[in-house]
Amino acid sequence: MSPPAGGSADGWAADSRAAELCETALAGDRRSLARLLTAVENRTPIAEAALRRLYPLAGKAHLVGITGPPGAGKSTLVAALVGELRAAGRTVAVVAVDPSSPITGGAILGDRVRMQAYAGDRDVFIRSMAARGHAGGLASTTGAACAVLDAAGFEIVMIETVGTGQSEVEVAAAADTTVVLEAPEMGDEIQAIKAGLLEVADLVVVNKGDRPGAQRTASQLRAMLGGRRGQHGPPVMITTAATGAGVPELLAAIDRRRAEGALDDAAATRLARAEAEVRGALADRIGRLLAEPTLAAARETAVRAVAAHRIDPYSAADELLRTLVGPDGRPGSAR
Repeated sequence: MSPPAGGSADGWAADSRAAELCETALAGDRRSLARLLTAVENRTPIAEAALRRLYPLAGKAHLVGITGPPGAGKSTLVAALVGELRAAGRTVAVVAVDPSSPITGGAILGDRVRMQAYAGDRDVFIRSMAARGHAGGLASTTGAACAVLDAAGFEIVMIETVGTGQSEVEVAAAADTTVVLEAPEMGDEIQAIKAGLLEVADLVVVNKGDRPGAQRTASQLRAMLGGRRGQHGPPVMITTAATGAGVPELLAAIDRRRAEGALDDAAATRLARAEAEVRGALADRIGRLLAEPTLAAARETAVRAVAAHRIDPYSAADELLRTLVGPDGRPGSAR
């Protein structure tokens, strides 16, 4: 076969490869699914072509964010939830965002190592992604990866954040339900994070419930969060993920929230997510245009002018945008 008239050979090849991977991934081939996710993480042309095909098929999975400070037991709880889901015959995918290696930029695959028990289960798919310096506890391509897994037919997609503390609020925009883990005996730390991570919680879990102080920490959290959403705050639950205690109740609460729930909140969350995805795609498009060799001179001139303080960054950005879109607002009309 040859590329269609008017299309580039590279673009046609990417689209052809994407079509092939999508077809086999949707048929259940896990290697093809893994290759699609690699393409998404690396932002290749195949990824964009694949997402054009897969995005209309997504939107059915329940996206569950699992976040919390280091040491709260996120990975252990995710593994316990996976086991509970599989015992019920349900399919589940996990996107575990790991810290990036300072040398290679790749993920330190701690979560995948912990979940090796499910390596041979075709109804479980676990993907570790490198944060690659992206703030907010997620990778910049986490949302796209979740869309691929959603389209592939997984009932629940769990998103486990890096675990760097209270700034990991981005997961609330990526997930339908956000579960925030805390550890017992936090003391004054609870007040310190009141305006941070806990503010995005749909469910709050005190994990390691077999430790002293778990009940007291749960009581403190209930008192602090009560009244934040109407008369009641988000449910505060206690689990011991290492033994499975409280995990069935947590999964029931996750399911109940989706079944009952907060349909207006869910619709607003999905609209916010869609807006973020469109803005991200637009920013990526602009970034690619600015990187084109034909704009190298204009870009360098603007950067040098800002460096010399002859103009400010905002004026430089305006000038480059005018170069991209043209004075009449039509893309490319100035070029």
